[in-house]
Amino acid sequence: MRTILILCGLLMSFRALAVPQVFACEPEWAALVNEIAGEQVKVYSATTALQDPHRIQARPSLIAAYHKADLLICTGAELEAGWLPALANKGSNPKLLPGQAGYMEVAGLIEMREVPDSIDRSQGDVHPGGNPHIQTDPRNFVPAAKELTKRLSQIDPDHAAMYAAKLADFEQRWQAALTRWQLQAASLKGVSVVSSHRGFPYLYAWLGLREIASLEAKPGVPPGAAHLQQVLKKLTEQPPEQAARMVIYPAYQSDRSSLWLSQHANIPAIQLPYSVGGMAGTADLFGLFDVTIKQLLSGLKDAP
Repeated sequence: MRTILILCGLLMSFRALAVPQVFACEPEWAALVNEIAGEQVKVYSATTALQDPHRIQARPSLIAAYHKADLLICTGAELEAGWLPALANKGSNPKLLPGQAGYMEVAGLIEMREVPDSIDRSQGDVHPGGNPHIQTDPRNFVPAAKELTKRLSQIDPDHAAMYAAKLADFEQRWQAALTRWQLQAASLKGVSVVSSHRGFPYLYAWLGLREIASLEAKPGVPPGAAHLQQVLKKLTEQPPEQAARMVIYPAYQSDRSSLWLSQHANIPAIQLPYSVGGMAGTADLFGLFDVTIKQLLSGLKDAP
């Protein structure tokens, strides 16, 4: 009997010490997990802000983390279609299969932009579910946080009250930050920009920026010299009030084409962090948008 009691005690102690493990496909979702769960969970980010999230290898460390996870949170909308299915196959974790409490895609909670009427390979890297780069609009983190809290409470009901309290605190701080960012960015409304990659439609919709050209002839296809010349020609034909004020590129992408256009069109090339960890000062979600607004306002100040 004593042995049984000891074993039960050890089992209860192990349960108390064990924490849920979360596999986040992108760093913005890992950062959101930290906001809602803190040290109550162990979170693993499969990618960094300096990687193209479309193109990741299912390396052994990712497979091991996937296999041990209790919850998966990804963007969805086929952003991870090139590597997540292979990871799921090798990681063999039934808790993370679609339809389970441990599987969460944020795109399903968001009103998607740039949803194509039809697609084929000639269009480049087009996603049938819409543009997946939803993390550039801070408003999208509110429904994501609510759903994440629900999922964490399902897999770890003992701490449901704590998750709910941290969600309420996050929402309060986030709404205050949203108000501050929108006030700071008021001068950006209506400003014309060029994008190195069609990865910012949610950011532009939030701030009222106007994309008048992309350096990629097709999404995901690096620009050639002929297309860059076409973009430059287009910029010279714009009326002054609609002229591009800056060219924007994400931290993970080469700045070569953006700097070329910057030099030839005489507009600043502005790097944006794109995700948590993309630039100095972006260690969390609040820093991500603090720096994003700062960079855009700096570009507007330096624009001709």
